[in-house]
Amino acid sequence: MATLEELGLAGVPREDPLTYPGAWPARSGLLHGDRMLPLTRLVYDDRAPVLAVGSNACPGQLRHKMAGFGLDSPVPMVRSRVTGLDVGVSAHVSRMGYVSASPVKSPSVTRELFVLWLDRRQLDVIDASEGAPLPDGNFRRAWLPAPDVQVQLADDTVLSGAYAYVNRHGVLHDGTGAPRRHPGQRPLLTELLASSARLRELFGTSPEEFSERARGDARLCARGTRLFAEHGWVTGSGFEPYVARSPRRPRAR
Repeated sequence: MATLEELGLAGVPREDPLTYPGAWPARSGLLHGDRMLPLTRLVYDDRAPVLAVGSNACPGQLRHKMAGFGLDSPVPMVRSRVTGLDVGVSAHVSRMGYVSASPVKSPSVTRELFVLWLDRRQLDVIDASEGAPLPDGNFRRAWLPAPDVQVQLADDTVLSGAYAYVNRHGVLHDGTGAPRRHPGQRPLLTELLASSARLRELFGTSPEEFSERARGDARLCARGTRLFAEHGWVTGSGFEPYVARSPRRPRAR
């Protein structure tokens, strides 16, 4: 089977922030090491289903996260039709040097997204990468039940629900109060910088400067996050209530 490099899926947004959210596969597959293998099934009852709305759907990024914890176990990635959810913009600046995606509740929207079926150790890795276990982490993992969010697989199976990572800072709105869609890193940063002289003072005038200054600078990223709120750019994702009532332990072994 083809390698991630051969498929154009080896890029890692954590190493090249302006490529966020990275390249997504064209179809379902089993990520195993540096290869994408065919799937033998679409549902894995012994694993937790996690919706990937940003770079977690990028095999290169996913492999990079797992390798950081010494894991090389296979990850099923299942392309799905998801209704009730759209891809918004997190209301925080990441120390990775980008402004990430976050799910927003959108009852009339249907998107093609990937479900990652994660075992216990893999889920711990993704939780850690999103800051979910930390009191001040940027994301919380929430269980989104059907029919509020409908996840339909290629064989027409509809899942009972799936996990997603909800930003605890909220999401950015589009000027009308509605959550804005994430257009990709470079156009997003261009738009944000053009909208705020204070943001340009902190992060420079170009996406390249923004990423370079933000990367690894926790204090600067925190200032940028506060500035989003001070500008009145922040709204709720609509998924905050689901965080409060989500189970503490995942459905995985």
